[in-house]
Amino acid sequence: MSEGARYTVSVRALCEFTAKEGDLDLRFTPTPTAQEGMAGHAVVASRRGESYQREVALAGEHGPLQVRGRADGYDPARTLLEEVKTYRGQLASIPDNHRLLHWAQLRVYGHLLCQKEGLDSVNLALVYFDIGSQEETRFEENRSRDELAAIFVQQCQRFTAWATQELAHRGARDAALQALRFPYGDFRPGQRQLAEAVFRAQASRRNLLAQAPTGIGKTLGTLFPALKAAPSQQLDKILFLAAKTPGRQLALDALASLKGNTGLPLRVLELSARDKACAYPDRLCRGDSCPLAQGFYDRLPAARAACLDAPLLDRQSVREIALQHQVCPYYLGSEMTRWSDVIVGDYNYWFDGGAMLYAMAQAHDWRVSVLADEAHNLVARARSMYSAQLHRAGLRAARAVAPPVVAKALEKLGRAWSAAGKKALLPYQVLETIPPKLVDALSASVSTISEHLAQVAVPLEPPLRDFYFEAMAFVRLAESFGPHSLLDLTREDERNTVLSIRNVVPAPFLGPRFAQAHATTLFSATLAPWHYFADLLGMPQDTAWIDVESPFQASQLEVRVAADISTRWQGRAASVAPISALMARQYRERPGNYLAFFSSFDYLQQVRDAFERAHPDIAIWQQSRRMSEADRDAFLARFAVGGQGIGFAVLGGSFGEGVDLPGERLIGAFVATLGLPQVNPVNEQLRLRMEALFGAGYDYTYLYPGMQKVVQAAGRVIRTESDRGTVWLIDQRFAQPRVQALLPGWWALQGQQGDVRSDQFA
Repeated sequence: MSEGARYTVSVRALCEFTAKEGDLDLRFTPTPTAQEGMAGHAVVASRRGESYQREVALAGEHGPLQVRGRADGYDPARTLLEEVKTYRGQLASIPDNHRLLHWAQLRVYGHLLCQKEGLDSVNLALVYFDIGSQEETRFEENRSRDELAAIFVQQCQRFTAWATQELAHRGARDAALQALRFPYGDFRPGQRQLAEAVFRAQASRRNLLAQAPTGIGKTLGTLFPALKAAPSQQLDKILFLAAKTPGRQLALDALASLKGNTGLPLRVLELSARDKACAYPDRLCRGDSCPLAQGFYDRLPAARAACLDAPLLDRQSVREIALQHQVCPYYLGSEMTRWSDVIVGDYNYWFDGGAMLYAMAQAHDWRVSVLADEAHNLVARARSMYSAQLHRAGLRAARAVAPPVVAKALEKLGRAWSAAGKKALLPYQVLETIPPKLVDALSASVSTISEHLAQVAVPLEPPLRDFYFEAMAFVRLAESFGPHSLLDLTREDERNTVLSIRNVVPAPFLGPRFAQAHATTLFSATLAPWHYFADLLGMPQDTAWIDVESPFQASQLEVRVAADISTRWQGRAASVAPISALMARQYRERPGNYLAFFSSFDYLQQVRDAFERAHPDIAIWQQSRRMSEADRDAFLARFAVGGQGIGFAVLGGSFGEGVDLPGERLIGAFVATLGLPQVNPVNEQLRLRMEALFGAGYDYTYLYPGMQKVVQAAGRVIRTESDRGTVWLIDQRFAQPRVQALLPGWWALQGQQGDVRSDQFA
């Protein structure tokens, strides 16, 4: 640590570290939304005099600490400093340790104000504002300058040792990263090109779309340059995000190897979902129910310190440390996000509407670099993050168990729903706007349930609870409804309808995420065409794009097109026998392990049954619906060196991407579909919206998503520069130039590529 180095900490973070004590109390309460909280603060401020100042910036120092923050309000005429907290329901339900934290924050602000204004004393008011009743409850005290200075010093002294340790770690980390050399001597072909592009993006604070072939080491090819850029760009965190578990595990393995080979003082944390981390899933998150919540904040300091000694904080390590110290594993992991350098987790931690890491980066002014692996998945994942559904059957079930005051609001909602449904005469119909009466009734229902929940000590009945969460999500999205989304009503039968807000363009929601990050790199083997992702994800105009040259040669992969077979629905039955014969012929020419991909489980089963009857001597195994993790592992274990047989799988499923089977473990693949999404009313509406917004309805809805799955699946075959294999693309449409233009440039197609009429494409 350099002499004179300072550690900057917010008032909130300082007090959360030093003033929290007692139980973890996370029973569900209807806390105000961020918008409601801001509105509540505005109401309070509007009731004050003309001299009232909002969001007062304050800062001070103690030893190595630079403490700063913004006090909610100050009235110089009364020498009155206010801290405003919004809530719903009963004030008595706010835990005592939360109140202690609020007072600690206010008193630190009081000290900083006395320092700034030269005051001998100040009046302090802790104001609780009830969102429902719009009433204020005030707690006031007067503190002298000396009293507040003593409180400030006490808080800082509790944090100084930790801050000094953090400064030393940051200095050692940055020095080691500056001296870091690539751990494996030479880069793989293509890996250096990727790494240089990522480093340039970090240095210029630009976003990057990077398409790079499978097998070149994209994980380390993005992590290494981001780490190298961290000291010069003053990065606080690197977030490595992936869609699925295998991608996250690759990152953890690469980081563990990097630390092991170099001794790098790097803190690496894996975030896991609450349901996977929870040690007592049958208990409530409160001290009187869960033993790991009881006294959580009293035992947290020792657990936190133990985490710093762990070589890698993966899910298992966090759990073991948490149980050793009798604290909640999930919330210990959440706490360690503050003190980790690299965080590995799912997309939702940054891109979702309630993303934890995004909120923390805003609150603590973190400078973060985001690396998103398997980024071709991000369009679909982001769409689901900003979509919501309400089922009429769910409303009826909720009303059946609701207390009278809630049932009345739900009955009114039911009438508004029926009125909206009368305008929709078709089984599926898009509504141009959300009916105002429906939104009002839905908002009123949410508010009524929230008020009821705040008044009672028992949890909601499951049907009411489930509808409540769905309704809250729907209301939040209704507030931001626009051309980026569709509102539709589907009739399941005479009594049941489904209301859906379907996001089709995530760009308006993801834009702030890209703006918050120092740099964001999206990388995948299938990110073409780049404008598809740039348009739908809302990438900034100056986003860089790179298509990394493949290290593989066309001679390594024999790509053949079976243009005499149609896998479209109308010709599917006739395709079964030819596909079976083609697979057997290829297998007998070169026995080994193959993967065969189909558009659905039904299609897979048809071909599998025919193949088994015609060729009982060839070993086969298949993917099944809802496979457990153990079943998936067993499926992949069949692809052993020296093995022979064919695994049947669904395109776009667990085995179509993120699976590494190098060498003899996999020597070929059959892709019996273009992977096009199903033509149905929903996708047709999506096509119309894509056409209206981007002039490419069919491509954006069907062609590009389908071909991304095809290329991902075929990419399982060639994983190293010594691999050799065969890929069969089975369908007439693979002979179309516009389809072949979406295949990797290093592929050399051969085989049956007869003329196919253009009208056969769709």
